[in-house]
Amino acid sequence: MRLRLTDFRCYARLALDLDARPVVLTGENGAGKTNLLEAISFLVPGRGLRAARLTEVARRAPDDAIDAETRPWAVAASVDAGDGLFDIGTGLAPDSGPQGRRVVRLDGETQRGQAPLGERLAALWLTPDMQRLFTDGAGGRRRFLDRLVFAFDPAHSGRLKGYENAMRDRARLLRRAESEGRQPDAAWLGALEATMVERGVSVAAARAELVNRLNPACALGVGPFPAAELSIEGEIDSWLTVMPAVEAEDRYRATLAETRQRDAESGATACGPHRGDLHVLHLGKNAPAALCSTGEQKALLIAIVLANARLQTLEAGRVPLLLLDEVAAHLDKARRAALFDEIAALGAQAWLTGTDAATFTPLGRDAQFFTVAAATLHPTDQSWLTA
Repeated sequence: MRLRLTDFRCYARLALDLDARPVVLTGENGAGKTNLLEAISFLVPGRGLRAARLTEVARRAPDDAIDAETRPWAVAASVDAGDGLFDIGTGLAPDSGPQGRRVVRLDGETQRGQAPLGERLAALWLTPDMQRLFTDGAGGRRRFLDRLVFAFDPAHSGRLKGYENAMRDRARLLRRAESEGRQPDAAWLGALEATMVERGVSVAAARAELVNRLNPACALGVGPFPAAELSIEGEIDSWLTVMPAVEAEDRYRATLAETRQRDAESGATACGPHRGDLHVLHLGKNAPAALCSTGEQKALLIAIVLANARLQTLEAGRVPLLLLDEVAAHLDKARRAALFDEIAALGAQAWLTGTDAATFTPLGRDAQFFTVAAATLHPTDQSWLTA
C-alpha cells in the first residue's frame, strides 16, 4: 500500500510506502496513531472509526483562528486487494459549506456516492471506545452491525443514508405542520414515507442476512476467543422473520401513517430500523454480552470481527483491512498470540497501535514497525525483535 494524507487531523502531510505485512504503530498517547487509523477508515464507506463530521477531521494549526476557513483534507492510497493495483482517494471538497461534501475518486475518476469505495476495499476496526458497546445505548451497536454489513454489501451505506435523510425530513415536516396547526403536505409526506419504507426494510433485511451468514462462523469461535451468537431485536426485524419483505413494507407503510400524530408530538419516529438493537450471546456461558465481564466483552468483539473477516475472505475472495487501535495491550498472552496468528492466517494487512513496541514482539519480522511522534513516522529499530 502507498498511503498519502493531506491536512488530516494532526497530519499536514504524510507519505508512507508499505508492503503487505501488518503495520505496528507505537508511540505515546496523542502522537497521532489513532488519527492515522481514522484516515485509513475513510477509504471505505461511512463516517470513519470516530463517526466524525467531514469538517471535524480537517487539520487546524495551533495558531488558527476559531473562525478560520476549514482546510480541504484528503486521504489517498494505491492498494492491491488481491485483484490488481488500484488508486483510491477521498476528501473534503473545497468550498463545500459548514456541513462539508465528500469527494470520492477511483483510479482518478470522480464517483457518485461512497458505495464504489466499498466495492473495491473493505475495512473492519476496533477501538477502545467500543469496549462499552454492550452496555451503552443501542446506537453504537447498530453502527457496529452496519459496519459489518458494509464489508459484504457496499450499497448498504447508501440505503442507510437515504433512509435517515427521509426520516429527518419527515420529522421536520410533521413538526412544522404541528406547530403551525395545519395538516402536512400529503404528497411530500407520502413520498418521504415511501422512501423510508423502501430503504428501511432493505436496511433491516441486509442486517438480518448478515447475521444469518455470520452466526455459523461466530459459533465456531477463534482459538481462545469465545463463540458467540448474534440476533437483532426490533419491530421491522421481527416482521421479517415471519413474513416476506413485501408484506413487511406494507405493514411499515401503514404503521408510519398511523403514527404521524404521535411522531409529530414527540418529534421522533417511533418505528423503523433506527430502533433495532444488536444482541450478542456468549455461547460458552449462555449469557448476554451485557452481563459478561469487561474482558469477556472485549474478547467477544474481537471474535466477531475476526469471524467477519474470515467469512468475507472465504465468500468475497478479498481480505479486509483490520484497524486495531490499542487492542493487543489488554489481552492476555494466549489471546494476544491467537490474535496475531489469526491475522497471519487471514493474510490481512492489519494496522495495530500501542504505546509499547514490546507488546508486538511475537510478530517479529512478519510486521512493519513504525514509531509515531508529533504526527511523524519513523521506522522502528528492529534489532531487538525475534526473527
